[in-house]
Amino acid sequence: MDRNIRTVDDVLRLLDGLFAQEADRWTSDAAAWWDGFYADRSRPVPFFVAKPDENLVSYLDRGLIAPGRALDVGCGPGRNALHLASLGFEVDAVDLSPAAIAWAEDRARAAGVGARFRCGDAFTLVGTELGGPYDLVYDSGCFHHLPPHRRISYLALLERHLAPRGHFALTCFAPGETGCELDDADLYRQARLHGGLAYTAESLRGIFSGLTEVELRRMRHQPPGSPHFGESFLWTALFRRARPERG
Repeated sequence: MDRNIRTVDDVLRLLDGLFAQEADRWTSDAAAWWDGFYADRSRPVPFFVAKPDENLVSYLDRGLIAPGRALDVGCGPGRNALHLASLGFEVDAVDLSPAAIAWAEDRARAAGVGARFRCGDAFTLVGTELGGPYDLVYDSGCFHHLPPHRRISYLALLERHLAPRGHFALTCFAPGETGCELDDADLYRQARLHGGLAYTAESLRGIFSGLTEVELRRMRHQPPGSPHFGESFLWTALFRRARPERG
């Protein structure tokens, strides 16, 4: 038995291990799970489509965000990263799955669009292989697959790498239609994430209370012929980091 816990990272890794037996999105070999998920590109998975999120398009159309440096966390096959790059953003995009990154790079070559894709854990890549600060951190479907203790790592990433006045945008499961609604304590008792966590609007506001809310709403469903992706069982949230006070 390892009794040499000395740091917060030691505690986080110990808690990761509680979920290691779950055949789900957060396991001891999460990359292998996601590789299997992305292996068949023809599967009728809604977010396999090469379309950007409708909320992201809306933020850009309304001038809520503007081109700059962007980080796409859990980028999957790259649909949002490539949209941002096509509009002049300098994009870093990260995913655990080599299969997802390979698909994203294939899409980038086909579209003639440049984005920098990296395979690995955003918590460790950012600040080493990836730079920052970022004017936009975008997350479409990664956050709700993290166990509760990894919110600490997530908030630390934003604290270190989101630029002053930068924006953080998120889509995640809402209650009622999909996603697990157990409280955090029960998740640890069961050692399962049940396919992803559903968040209330109040819980999102609480977790990201260090940022200023710009908009929080349900994603608008998009019909098959739409050029954008949208599913109403997801939240969309846009937050902004405050300008640092002058000393």
